[in-house]
Amino acid sequence: MLRALRGATTIDEDTPEHVRERVVALLEEMFARNAIDHDQLVSLLFTMTDDLHSAFPATAARTIGLGDVPMLCARELDIAGATSRCVRVMAHLDTALGRDQLRHVYLEGAAGLRDDLPG
Repeated sequence: MLRALRGATTIDEDTPEHVRERVVALLEEMFARNAIDHDQLVSLLFTMTDDLHSAFPATAARTIGLGDVPMLCARELDIAGATSRCVRVMAHLDTALGRDQLRHVYLEGAAGLRDDLPG
């Protein structure tokens, strides 16, 4: 079954190294909480807020062996009061888990974004 898994984190320092660190931590936690392996991944869609400029989140994902997974990076909507310095990801995956069994991951300053989703 094709499912979508959500996650987000925030960036304290807009540097390529820090973006990589936070994006890798987010992806690894998403995969660990949901027992996802590489072959289950269909695609990754990343968004970043307008206040981040130093690196593509997909570049960070490639450093952990995801270079053959289709990825797209886009800008998050600039909404007043929204979480700043935020990277969001939606992973499309092939899994037997039901929607209610997926564990979405929100780290750092993004921890309270979606408290309605199972974590």
